[in-house]
Amino acid sequence: MSTRPTEDRILEVLEEDAKASYAEIASRADVSKPTVRKYISQMEDEGVIVGYSADVDPKKLSSQTIALVGIDVASERYIEATRALRELEEIEALYTSSGDHMLMAEVRASDGDELGDIIATKILEIDGVTAAHPSFLQERLK
Repeated sequence: MSTRPTEDRILEVLEEDAKASYAEIASRADVSKPTVRKYISQMEDEGVIVGYSADVDPKKLSSQTIALVGIDVASERYIEATRALRELEEIEALYTSSGDHMLMAEVRASDGDELGDIIATKILEIDGVTAAHPSFLQERLK
């Protein structure tokens, strides 16, 4: 039996394979299926697990472009701007950042033109957003 916390072992399995069954998670985390069910339900309720997703290789997509968009926001409008950005359906994920930009958004569009439109007509139109810098994802390496 591992000395690592049960929660950590369950999360590790889910991060490797979000489609893993309770039985598979139980086996790999060395706990029972009811324990897995209890911990997953608890972590969902507490907001530790916020969703399940598929990893996508952008190069294999035929009808979509994925970009990470660095977004700068005026500090006095930060709360309102982040709320508005979270409401945009084109933004798949939004992260705070300690890098070159205050926020990083994962945006999916059919092509570069549509991405430009999303940035110009939706992201930059939000009060407080001062800049948006896209970087297109080319190929998933890991």
